[in-house]
Amino acid sequence: QVQLVESGGGLVQAGGSLRLSCTTSGRTFSSGSMGWFRQAPGEKREFVATINWSYGSTSYADSVKGRFTISRDNAKNTVYLQMNSLKPEDTAVYYCAANSDPLLTRLTSRYDYWGQGTQVTVSS
Repeated sequence: QVQLVESGGGLVQAGGSLRLSCTTSGRTFSSGSMGWFRQAPGEKREFVATINWSYGSTSYADSVKGRFTISRDNAKNTVYLQMNSLKPEDTAVYYCAANSDPLLTRLTSRYDYWGQGTQVTVSS
């Protein structure tokens, strides 16, 4: 059974930093890609960042470019999202997702597995 488990969320003041982790188990996604998404109350789930397991190539939403960094540790089957210079508008539940396709995509429909989400709250 495939599992994605996020951790690292919490409450932080504007301008602060958090690092989210997503550990996969039950299947090796070494040839695919991983993504981070977020969903604020009353909003649609939106793309944040994605990374390819094999080559480490990345893509970011414009709203987080320059502030967030996605990375992966293949040996630990873990993907990270380093979030710096956080803003109140970054407040959301953050989800990681796994895609068996190595091509990077921002489409939620292309991801096969999802974690349960971790809450990030940024106070002003």
